[in-house]
Amino acid sequence: MERAAPPARTDALETAARAVLTLLSDSRTEDDDGEWHKRVRLWEERGIRKVVRRARGAEWRRAEALPGITVTGQAAEVRVFPPVPLDGWPRDLARLQVSGTDVADPEPPPAPAPGTPVLWIGPELRMSAGKAMAQAGHGAQYAWWGLPAAARTAWRDAGFPLAVRTAESGVRWARLTGSGLPVVRDAGFTEIAPGSCTVVADHPDLPRG
Repeated sequence: MERAAPPARTDALETAARAVLTLLSDSRTEDDDGEWHKRVRLWEERGIRKVVRRARGAEWRRAEALPGITVTGQAAEVRVFPPVPLDGWPRDLARLQVSGTDVADPEPPPAPAPGTPVLWIGPELRMSAGKAMAQAGHGAQYAWWGLPAAARTAWRDAGFPLAVRTAESGVRWARLTGSGLPVVRDAGFTEIAPGSCTVVADHPDLPRG
């Protein structure tokens, strides 16, 4: 997040979600003999905690030198790394700051195009952009888990089109959380209460009810 040209909030959230999907669909993760396969599977079994930190300048260049994948949005750049234990972070990641990840949209984002997968955020939640990026990543991962193989392949081949939007009302949010679509419930480590519903993953190929 460069000071002079930070990304818009929605761009950052959508890029973070696509970064998670890119990691999950990478051959290093999917192949049984892939170098990230066992680490990702163990992480999925123990809980998919995600941490978002910001980097700029030399910090970003050092982070890009570590094994991972960089995904770009309209202005956002997100580098996603295979999971590591909380006490085993590489020094160049551990020294990065959590603060400074809060950015805003200069104007409300447009309605998603018909048929676009949408990660809906609860309208009453107050989350920093960094926290919301992690939640969008969870929602994308839940969607990925719920899709049949053919739908996963089609989504990946299309470049993981998606939108992140805030539900327009509490009534709409209640319908979404009761629809049978995947719902992310936060563990409560930071910012919001444990068990809070944060994201509903709405993909056309996900089962409902």
